[in-house]
Amino acid sequence: MSEDKLRLGGMALRNGLLVHGPTHWAASVRTKQGVLKSASGPKPRFGFDGLPGVRGVARLAEAMAVIPLVKRGLPEARLPMQDAKTLGAMVAAAAGGQLLRKAGPRTLGREALLATVSLAPALLSLRSGDIAAYHGVEHKSIAAYETDGEAADALKEHDRCGSNLVAPMLASTVVGNVAARRAGLSGARADALVGLGSIAFAVEVFAWSERHSDSALAGLLRKPGHEIQRVVGTKEPTADQLEVGRAALDEILKVEAATAE
Repeated sequence: MSEDKLRLGGMALRNGLLVHGPTHWAASVRTKQGVLKSASGPKPRFGFDGLPGVRGVARLAEAMAVIPLVKRGLPEARLPMQDAKTLGAMVAAAAGGQLLRKAGPRTLGREALLATVSLAPALLSLRSGDIAAYHGVEHKSIAAYETDGEAADALKEHDRCGSNLVAPMLASTVVGNVAARRAGLSGARADALVGLGSIAFAVEVFAWSERHSDSALAGLLRKPGHEIQRVVGTKEPTADQLEVGRAALDEILKVEAATAE
């Protein structure tokens, strides 16, 4: 990607695409009536860009803070978890996790099972409706922008996908929870600290892999995330869905250019 290109990220919606730019967000959706609608706005920035560990938690907080702004600016947008089956899976996963925690000591095996259970709602969300297709739209649209190519010709997998956070986050959560218990720490506060630490660790692994993208270790670290994308997380979108992606990309480039001027 050339230096004059913006660093863009995104999130698939159930009926469209949300794109993050350096200073703004933009989203486009296809309504139930088939109408293409777009909206955009400034996104909150919490700083800490140069502080390893903390910057990952700050970026996640920024992404979460954008969601209510998107819903207010584009009420037709349907979020990934905005689905009865997915919400039911989240409740079931939470209940199953509580049972597993009470069933015995927090061993590595039990923590690994807990981590797998916690991942189930997200995987179910990806496989329901058009989420996987719009995840593919996200990757293909951003890749086409970065390479000056056509979205239809781009790969549906992308090296900067958030799926690359999954493996290091789960691994550090498992090890962190066991270590916390052995150190005599327990309860919701300990779990929250381990969770934040796992996010920070996963983001730093992600950033290292991007800085050393040509290394064998970076390829190995990205392998689980790439397989999640290939097998579960993405599928080839239709022409209509790619049109939604183009609208979101055009909107983010427009508002970012206006800010730069």
